[in-house]
Amino acid sequence: MTDIQNNLTLKKIFLFWIPLAATWLMMSLEGPYIAALIARMPEPKFNLAAYGVAFSFALIIEAPIIMIMSASTALVKNLQSFNKLRNFTYAANFLITFLMLVLIIPDVFYFITEMLIGLPSEVSTLTHLATIILLPWPGAIGYRRFYQGILIRNNLTRRVAYGTIIRLVSMSLTAILLFLFTEVEGVVVGAAALSVAVTLEAVASRLMANEIILRLKKSNTKIYNPITYKKVYKFYYPLALTSLIGLGVQPFVTFFVGQSRMAIESLAVLPVISSFVFIFRGMGLSFQEVVIALIGDNKEGYVPLKKFGVLLGAILTLILVLFAFTPLSGFWFKTVSGLSNILAEFASVPLMIMAIFPALTVLISTQRALLVSSQNTRPVTIATSIEFSIIVIVLMFAIHLFDFIGVMAATLAFVAGRIIANIYLISPVKESVK
Repeated sequence: MTDIQNNLTLKKIFLFWIPLAATWLMMSLEGPYIAALIARMPEPKFNLAAYGVAFSFALIIEAPIIMIMSASTALVKNLQSFNKLRNFTYAANFLITFLMLVLIIPDVFYFITEMLIGLPSEVSTLTHLATIILLPWPGAIGYRRFYQGILIRNNLTRRVAYGTIIRLVSMSLTAILLFLFTEVEGVVVGAAALSVAVTLEAVASRLMANEIILRLKKSNTKIYNPITYKKVYKFYYPLALTSLIGLGVQPFVTFFVGQSRMAIESLAVLPVISSFVFIFRGMGLSFQEVVIALIGDNKEGYVPLKKFGVLLGAILTLILVLFAFTPLSGFWFKTVSGLSNILAEFASVPLMIMAIFPALTVLISTQRALLVSSQNTRPVTIATSIEFSIIVIVLMFAIHLFDFIGVMAATLAFVAGRIIANIYLISPVKESVK
């Protein structure tokens, strides 16, 4: 990485970032794509709601392993560190897959969905079916993100994008074949397409990292500060908690929205809104690994990376504002996503509320990356805990005290929580770049 870190310019950052941005862009399109298919199948309201709930369950189960890409980008420097982090990743994958198995036990699942969340039986049954199909999802995510981090560290970001192309093609083929040639429920089409796609992407990521692994095995470089499992754990557990807390908010959002006014409509449009906003958020999230890889041992890349982040956040936010506050939102929700006129109208104001989210995402990605590169991961967890708390508090008051429509309360809570988290991280980030 030393060649690209020398005399770091906006152009060099852009060329390093763009394959990762393309990766996140392609991944972010899968949500709207699947939602659009489900919306065009029988019983779209129930199936969209079930898909949103099942996907939120899969996200919370995979949460502890998501940040392994940042860890492998930062830590895998030789064969010894590769072996330690690989074994750590495999153990974590086993654990989260076991948790997914526990979740799909009928007594456990229906207690959570019907007794705790209060989902109607029609939605709960569909959600259970989709969650079973998503069983391979968490482990495959951990496996491929570990090897993607190794590719990023070795300046092979294009290969990460190639893996995502494989994911999108396989997802599309699976979804289209099920859509055209079977009569399964829409939520089954969505869940099956996602599971097949992420599994094939995981295999592709491992194959594309093979030459790096062989090079590490042949290297005779003396290791002066070998990494231990204790060091890996100390470095990673705050990151795992960060993801767990951050994604763990989804079931709470589902719980509160399920108890709100116009609950089914809110559950139906929330994944459509979230997946659209994620198109822009994903571009910002991709910046985290860029900062970790390019910041340098003495933070010499901080100034150009900061300039790039400001430009990126401003451009992404302006584009989303253009969609949210013009008739383009109707075009997206009706023509692209396939929502009815009523549901499309229902989604317009929540999208306006979320318009600032891309800038907040670029900011928090930069803040987290600076702390990870300084191996000071604890403030990242604290910030996410604060964000989680604010989201739950806003949801509680908005729905139970002020009787907000569920999707309105959820989007307001997301924005409020992220702003407070950004503010908290200002001080520890300043300390890390001194």
